[in-house]
Amino acid sequence: MACAAISVGFTIPQLLRGTSRIFPTHSALVVLRHSAFCHCTVNGTTKSKRKMDHLERTANNFRQEMISQAKVCGITNESETVKRLRLAITNKDFTFKAGQWVDFFIPGVSVVGGFSICSSPGLLERDGILELAVKRAVHPPAHWIHTECTLDSEVALRVGADLHEYQESKGYGYKMGTVKLYYSAKNTNELLFKKNILGLMNAFPGKITCHFHVTQQSSQICKEFQPYVTEGRISEEDLEKHVSKYTLWYICGPPPMIESISKLLANIGVPRDCVFFEKWW
Repeated sequence: MACAAISVGFTIPQLLRGTSRIFPTHSALVVLRHSAFCHCTVNGTTKSKRKMDHLERTANNFRQEMISQAKVCGITNESETVKRLRLAITNKDFTFKAGQWVDFFIPGVSVVGGFSICSSPGLLERDGILELAVKRAVHPPAHWIHTECTLDSEVALRVGADLHEYQESKGYGYKMGTVKLYYSAKNTNELLFKKNILGLMNAFPGKITCHFHVTQQSSQICKEFQPYVTEGRISEEDLEKHVSKYTLWYICGPPPMIESISKLLANIGVPRDCVFFEKWW
């Protein structure tokens, strides 16, 4: 994928951790979220060792048993480095919830991909369509999508990380908390789904806010986004104002970015058990 994300939340009793990852890119993204319940594969800082594949990294995550066939029905360039894949799902019983990812099986490719779902469950219910946003990379599944995938290519999918089912089994009720998102990319073209994010900010004033950062912007930022965009990296000063005992921080991005932000958070007094992330590369 093409983004990095950090998500921070202020804990509220009986509050479910909401939406999960934001698509990783060579950019940095920070989300601040009010939340009390959380379930994450990895937390704290870790040192990168041998690179594991997707199935190894997620071996302990919940998965649905169903593997559904799917056919590629749309391919668009979301940016110069990210393709959005539209998939027509064959199995009518296939379902997912916001924040989940899929195991992505490609005929003739031995490596299994792992991609976050970027469309809503409503699109699947209405039209039988699921969408993925995939960053160009040498990783075989991503490479296949960017170089060989065509309309009508056939693949197979399996949903993983059903946090809602886990939450329901524990008897927790859902209540929307407050989310602050810090999202950084090379330039505004690489700020994927920025219009969708601004739409959410308008739909949920005071509940969802976003700060966009660009690090290598060469052209003028259009007037529509100027109020929301800062040139330069996400800084310690940006984050330290949100530090409290009620805050949870969720990070998504390349491992060096995750490690850098984790160290920054430690420096400003964030407890290690309040920092959550998953390393995918």
